[in-house]
Amino acid sequence: MQKVTAFFTELMRRYLPDPFVFAIGLTLLTMALAVIVQGQAVTALTTSWGKGFWALLAFTTQMAVILAMGYVLATAPLTDRFLNRVVARVNDPRMAIIVATLVGGIGSYLNWGFGLVVGGVVARKLAMRVKGVHYPLIIASAYSGFTLYGLGLSASIPVLISTKGHPLEAQMGVIPLSETIFSPTMLITSLVTIITLPLLNAWLHPKPGQPIKEIDRAQEEKQQKADALGVDLDEGNTLANRLNNSRILSYVIGLIGMGYVALHFVQGGSIDLNLINFFILFLGILLLGTPIRYVEKLNEGIRTISGIILQYPFYAGIMAIMASSGLVNTFSEAFVKVATPGTLPFWGLISSFVINFFAPSGGGHWVIQGPFMIEAAKTIGASVGHTSTAVMLGNAWNDLVQPFWILPALALSKLKLKDIMGYTVIMMFWIGIVYSVAILAWG
Repeated sequence: MQKVTAFFTELMRRYLPDPFVFAIGLTLLTMALAVIVQGQAVTALTTSWGKGFWALLAFTTQMAVILAMGYVLATAPLTDRFLNRVVARVNDPRMAIIVATLVGGIGSYLNWGFGLVVGGVVARKLAMRVKGVHYPLIIASAYSGFTLYGLGLSASIPVLISTKGHPLEAQMGVIPLSETIFSPTMLITSLVTIITLPLLNAWLHPKPGQPIKEIDRAQEEKQQKADALGVDLDEGNTLANRLNNSRILSYVIGLIGMGYVALHFVQGGSIDLNLINFFILFLGILLLGTPIRYVEKLNEGIRTISGIILQYPFYAGIMAIMASSGLVNTFSEAFVKVATPGTLPFWGLISSFVINFFAPSGGGHWVIQGPFMIEAAKTIGASVGHTSTAVMLGNAWNDLVQPFWILPALALSKLKLKDIMGYTVIMMFWIGIVYSVAILAWG
């Protein structure tokens, strides 16, 4: 296994570019496929790309907000004290890898934005504390837990199709979560993943005597001191300073925000990204205690989202080309032609994995692939809930090697994509086996 890991790590080091370069390359590849496979005119696909470039601007903002505010929650004093207690019990490098994977996985199962950040935070803490832990691997391990979001409470496709009034309700109806992520098969899959993935990651750790790369502790401590000095919390007993540090203001507005969330559900409202962001915002205000401390932590969190702000419009443009040219239908039809009612979800999983390179968003991905897959399921008599869940898992599986979602982990760790991708490729192979077996067994 060490030789396999070394092979992929060296392969990525030599040939894998920066995520932004990857996004540009995918754009050009999608354009080439639209011309060659679909016979699209260059002028037509360029127009589609340009019109679609800002089509997901609201969604981009939602993603940026959930990650920046997720960082605030993950670093709030209450969370920080809990994570410090967890970290204080760990002294062995392999156990550090297991803990980082579990924290990232459980966090992502509860909420993908929170998990994506808290995994990186705890990985850094463990790397600072535990001597001999391989820093690129522990960051990759924490990120690998992100795949559990596809099985968890914020799995975008299952949550969407369980909501009355969703875009495909006329075509497929409302599918309860008991038929998707809360089905016995998917609950077992979640359990298998959360047990085996940490063990796999620990196995990947270099053995004694093999080269490792530890965190730069001096640089990390220097950065922490700089962050601590970012906002002066003691500017004298002025009215402005008292308001900045007022717990009463934070608690009052925080409780009003929580009250709105409670009323939303009492009045029959459903969960969506805006509500999740609203909840995270006001919970963070309550946990940080004062307005100025929230601003301080949010400023730190904003450093993790620059890549998303830059790159997501490019992926929106790619999705527009995929949709307008018919490439998605072509990809899906190739699998559906060989499918039976029992195997259609499996081919949905595989095609979703491929499409996610071009459309790395569960919601946006579903808008493109969902209509065709649901129509295929109805035509050949396959389970609609099963097929929808398979598309979700294909998305979550591919995220292990999708450079876009690794960006927050890279921002937190100060590593480059090529440093950790060799490890996530190995993790991707294992998760592919787990998800494929689960989907086929379910069928």
